Amino acid sequence: MTGETDLSPARLRRARFAIAAVFCAHGAVTGSFATRIPWIQEHAQLSAGTLGLALAFPALGAALAMPLAGRINHRFGARAALRALLALWTLSLVLPSLAPNLPTLCFALFVYGATSGMSDVAMNALGVETENRLRRSIMSSLHGMWSVGALLGSAAGTVAAHAGADARLHHLIAACALTAAGLVAVRGVLDLKAAADAEAPAHFALPPKSAVLIGAIGFCAVFAEGASLDWSAVYLRDVLDTDAGLAAASTTAFALTMAVARLAGDRVVDRFGAVRTVRVGGVLATAGGLLVVTARHPAAAMAGFGLIGLGIAVVVPLAFAAAARSGPAPAQAIAGVATITYTSGLIAPSAIGAVADATSLVVSFGLVTLLAFALVAGAAVLRQKPSGQGLDQANQEKPAAIRP
Repeated sequence: MTGETDLSPARLRRARFAIAAVFCAHGAVTGSFATRIPWIQEHAQLSAGTLGLALAFPALGAALAMPLAGRINHRFGARAALRALLALWTLSLVLPSLAPNLPTLCFALFVYGATSGMSDVAMNALGVETENRLRRSIMSSLHGMWSVGALLGSAAGTVAAHAGADARLHHLIAACALTAAGLVAVRGVLDLKAAADAEAPAHFALPPKSAVLIGAIGFCAVFAEGASLDWSAVYLRDVLDTDAGLAAASTTAFALTMAVARLAGDRVVDRFGAVRTVRVGGVLATAGGLLVVTARHPAAAMAGFGLIGLGIAVVVPLAFAAAARSGPAPAQAIAGVATITYTSGLIAPSAIGAVADATSLVVSFGLVTLLAFALVAGAAVLRQKPSGQGLDQANQEKPAAIRP
């Protein structure tokens, strides 16, 4: 991509802070929504199964809309595309709480998922471009800022739920604030545009074979993340009979551990390597899942959700890094991994609901525990040898720190 000629260290630092703020605003929408899912479920009078059905619609919306983000970027440039898509996402927060029944909630969540997917692709693409120009890894910390945003959004949601606030008013105020913050942040990102002779990306392309196994690891981590983020509050309320305020706090605990681990992720992976980090993370996430399904007290379940968040936190940034090194077409590989992982996160809540309706939420999180263990078994796929580069194993396991 072409665009700005000012790539001075000071300008790149400002661009990094700006894209980090965008990630934070994006995460805050998710946190704000997740903590009020029990309110939305009661407002629309849904069972666990019908709630799970409704939560499938963000996956459908994202799957259909995510491929459009590349073409929007190509036509309007990275900054203009991100400005529009982020605003649509933050404003979509108001829709689910307005829905009085299942059909309207499904439509609201379809729009919510579509805007989420497109803005997610746009900000990650710009994050990678910023990383390329900085020539060092920043993706883990950017995802850490997303988790900080989710933490802030869930913390505000916890306060609102504890106070018994109407989610419609809560989400209207949050949407307005986050839209304003997002528009300010986007002003500082790099203003990149496609080269004049560049072909527009395809509407849809299958991921290369090299990215499928990497995407599978990302799938496991994001499934656990989506399940925990959207169902932790419901789990504490329905399984452990906690009040709304404490149940919502479980989402905050999960977001907190995700944020801390991602912000520290670049240094940890540089020291221990990607494969070892993911294997240890898989052990922690598995232990957290076991703690959740065996918990008899809310504190134990909240600790379990925290361990899940700690264990899976850096997997997605490392999956993107491995994809970029997996073959001759890094952009296509990253897009393929992104499609697999983010679709997993959007499918997870509905899958958890379907299993819970057929069995119980405890069994649902038994499935999450098995997928967390898959990270231990499959971490080695993140050790990819870059084509044409004789890097040693230690460097192969490190994240995509862009080298001159």
